[in-house]
Parts: sequence; C-alpha cells; structure tokens
Amino acid sequence: MAKPVQKHTLWRLLRYARRYRRDVVVASLYSILNKIFDLAPPVLIGAAVDVVVSQENSAIARFGIQDVSQQLLVLAGLTVVVCGLESAFQYAYDVKWRRLAQALQHELRLDAYAHVQGLEMAYFEDRSTGGLMAILNDDINQLERFLDGGANDIWQVVTTALVIGGIFVALIPSVAWMALLPMPFVIWGSIRFQKRLAPRYTAVRQQVSILNGQLANNLSGIATIKSFTAEAHEIERIRRESQIYSERNQEAIRLSAAFVPLIRMIIVIGFTAILVFGGQLALRGDLNVGAYSVLIFMTQRLLWPLTRLGNTLDLYQRAMASTTRVLDLLDTKPQLLDGPERLPTASVRGEAAFEDVSFEYQPVGEGNGRSPTQPILHRLSFHVPAGETAAFVGATGAGKSTVVKLLLRLYDVQSGRVCLDGRDVRDLRLADLRGAIGFVSQDVFLFHGTVCENIVYGTFDAGLEAIIEAAKIAEAHEFIMALPDGYDTIVGERGQKLSGGQRQRLSIARAVLKDPPVLILDEATSAVDNETEAAIQRSLERIAVGRTTIVIAHRLSTVRNADRIFVLDKGWLVEQGRHEELAAGDGIYAALWRVQTGEEVKR
Repeated sequence: MAKPVQKHTLWRLLRYARRYRRDVVVASLYSILNKIFDLAPPVLIGAAVDVVVSQENSAIARFGIQDVSQQLLVLAGLTVVVCGLESAFQYAYDVKWRRLAQALQHELRLDAYAHVQGLEMAYFEDRSTGGLMAILNDDINQLERFLDGGANDIWQVVTTALVIGGIFVALIPSVAWMALLPMPFVIWGSIRFQKRLAPRYTAVRQQVSILNGQLANNLSGIATIKSFTAEAHEIERIRRESQIYSERNQEAIRLSAAFVPLIRMIIVIGFTAILVFGGQLALRGDLNVGAYSVLIFMTQRLLWPLTRLGNTLDLYQRAMASTTRVLDLLDTKPQLLDGPERLPTASVRGEAAFEDVSFEYQPVGEGNGRSPTQPILHRLSFHVPAGETAAFVGATGAGKSTVVKLLLRLYDVQSGRVCLDGRDVRDLRLADLRGAIGFVSQDVFLFHGTVCENIVYGTFDAGLEAIIEAAKIAEAHEFIMALPDGYDTIVGERGQKLSGGQRQRLSIARAVLKDPPVLILDEATSAVDNETEAAIQRSLERIAVGRTTIVIAHRLSTVRNADRIFVLDKGWLVEQGRHEELAAGDGIYAALWRVQTGEEVKR
C-alpha cells in the first residue's frame, strides 16, 4: 500500500523556497487586489439599480451628486477604472506566478540533479533511470502546474470569502449568516477530501516512476528486444504497468470528481435561502432594492467559485505528492562524503596501493537496498610504484573491476586503506582524486553530440589542435576524417552510429586529452576484433609511457609487458610477478596462459 503524503510537505517546500518569499508575497498581493476589484462590479450594479429606483435619494446622492444622469456617469467612470485595475492586476499576478513557477521549478530541478550527482554509485545501481527521471522531470512539473494557477485560485477564494462576508455583515447582518452558513461545510469537506486524496496521488506518482523506468529500460535495450523478437512481450509488460497507472489515477479521479457535485448542493442551499428570505425583506421594504441586487450577485460570487476548489484541490494534491518525492530525494544523505585534503593534479606522482583491504557490497538495511552478498575482496594488499604498469587478471568475479571502483572511490572500503601517493583516498577531495585518474572502460559511454564534443568531454577548454593530436595518438584521426562531417559528425545516443572499436578509440582519445598521472584501462580491448585490438594496444602502449597505468584484462597477451601482474581468485591475491615468471610457474596465471595460447584445451 502506498505511503501517505507527509503532513508537512508544504512547510518543507516553503523552507526550501525561502529566497522566493518576497515573490510569493507580491504575487499573492496581486491576486488579492485582482479579486477585490473583480468583486466591485456587483456593487456598482447594485448602486446603478439604486440610482434608477431611488434617483435623488440614492446612496450616491449623499455625496452631493443630485442629478441622476451625473450619478450614472460617475458609475460608468468607476466601472471603467475598476475594470482597468482588475485587468492590470490580473496581468500582474499571472506574470508573477508563472515567473515564480518557472524560477522555482528550474532551481529545484538543478538542485535535485546536482544532489543526485553527488550520491554514491550504489544509489544508482539500486534504482531505475526512468524512476529518477520521473522525479527530476515530471514531479517537478507537477509543482509548476500548481503554481501556475492553483496558488492564485486559493488566494482568490479566501479573498472572496473575507470581502463578501464583510459586505454581508455590514449591509444585512440579519440574513448574512445564510450566505456564510455553507462555508464551514465546504472547508470541512475540502479537508476531508484532501486527506483521502493524498495517499491515492502518492500511489499515482509511484506508479509513474515504475512505468517510466520500464520505458527507459526498453528504449535503451531496443536492439536486444528486436533481436529476440520480444516486441509483443514488452508491449504486454508496458500495457500492464500502464493499466495499473490508469487504475490508480481512476481511483483518485472518482474521489476528486465527487467533490464538486457535493459542494454544489451545499452551496445551492445557501443561495436559495438568500434568494427567498432576502426577497421577502425587499418586498416588505426592510431592504433596499439595490442592496438586494448586491446581495444576490454577491451570494453567487461567494458560493459558486467554491466549486473550483475541486480542481484546485486536485492540483494541490498532485503537486504535494510530487513535491514530497523531490524533497525526499534532496534529503537523501550521501553515504560517501568528500574528503578535506587537496591534491593538485600537477603534484600527483601516481603511486597506488591497497593496504589490507576488505570489501563487500552493503546488504539490505545498511543504506542501499542490496541483497546480501559474499565479500568481494579479502585483505588485499599490493603496491604500484609511480610510472609503472600493473595488470590485474583472473576469472570473472575475481574482484578486478572492484579494485578500479575503490581506487576511483566509487565505493568506500569496509576495512583497510586505498592510497594514492601514500594518502588515503577518503581524505582527498573527490574532484582532485578523480581528476588525477583517466578511466577507459570496456563499456564506452559516448554522449549524444559530435565527435569533437565527446573527445573534449572532461577537458572542456582544450583547443582543436590538442583534440586532433589526442585523436592521432589514439589512432582515431583517420576514421574520424572519413566520417561525413569529420570531427563535427553526430555520433548518436551512446555513440550508436559508430562501431565498438571506433567508440573505444574515442574513449582513449578522451583519456589522452585529459593527460592524467594515473591511467586505468578496464578491459579496454575485450569487445573489438584483432585488428582493432592491435591498433588500440599500440595507442595504449604510447600513452602509458611516463604515467602509472593499471590494466584490467582477460586477454593475457595484452599485459605481457606489464611491470607487475597481480592474479586474483575470488577476491584473494594469489599470485604476483612479471609475465615470464608467472607463465613458467604452475599457478592460475600459467594455466590461463596455456589455455589462451592453445597449449592446453580447457575441459
């Protein structure tokens, strides 16, 4: 069952938006003044009726204007002024509320996105991209929709009740209670509906996240869906999730739609009471005809707008359900905190070390919702001197990629230390640590944009000459120039217009341009053909000169020239040394080498 909207969501939002308090006050003032002038025409109509009926004895005549024609001209002038002011304040509140909505949603989206980027990798691995997109986009847009119109409606309803209630009490206190009697029932009904609507809209927003997550996942995997002819299966999955979303929305709609008819019947009682009893007072002469006209018009202006509370309430509940999700995201505390110490890239030597490191992913209940796992690394210790090339090899699941994640501090170790230049990475500023490390992964990610934009990513101030030189070192320049628009060619989302080898070489060019003291290559040649692998290997050998290089590899031929090789097995460091001595031994490395060179058929 969906959790109810938190009670103090509105106050949480007001605290967040405190820098916009002045704008909220000004916009609210414009809404109130617009409604005051909007309520003036019924008073002027009543005054006109009074002039026609009472003539020289009308209320306006008491101000020294005895001529009936002049009285009507005065009323006409006042009508023009009032309508002009009403229109001016309508324009003012419309612009102010919309600007406020745009500014707040813009800042809220940026703050939420910036906050998300500061969260640890485990947070993203346990959540769907589509679900986060629903919060960052659709939920924030719900708040914008409410501020565009709902906030103004609330102020105008409150102003209407206060102004007209005051006029009734001043003009005809004996029957004013009849017009005001429905108000407590309307307010009580609104609160009751709000409480019942809140959990329904929370459920709607949660289902939106699930549906968006499924859609985003399917669009990312469209090639797999097509290759397995699973279109019908995926359409059925989306149909089910969309049907659940529709059903939850219908539950909320059935309840919110009942609000207006019920409130209307309560309002009719008050209106007919004023119509009958006020008319009897006018017939007996106890109530001026003009005042009776004002009473009828004002009763309608007081009560019928209350039916709009249904739409306003609907917008409010949707906005609060969405805002709760956004503010909860902003309240999510990062588990991986930035270190205090600076480490300028120019001063980094590149010495890397693990000291008795043990690591496992957190189980359920310890912060990231993972299922319990076995330890990944066991008391791992190794040392890579500055400027040397070290390789990590082993079977799938041995912990090789985890070593990279810990060195980049995408996760923190449970025990031991990960050090760069003898300093614990937890003590370093994350920007300095990661700025000193270049990372080339087997899963290359290219952004939708040009070849040039993807190479320069992370080194945004690089000139074209430096970009071309990096591409040449990565042996990418030749194929780039053969593309339709050269360096200005659009690569498509995730670089889908390029081959795997081409994407990999752009990734290497990106790392070359960054020119980091430490270079990490995680299976950089695992998904390319032999010719491309040879070209990439040549590039890697050139860029490894003069910097610390850490290579994760399955193909042992790519690490033969490493200064030292570390062999991992189920998280334990079981062997280390140079290729020649390890291949001549009788351990895991030697067995892998014989299998990969064809000396031994793996059974």
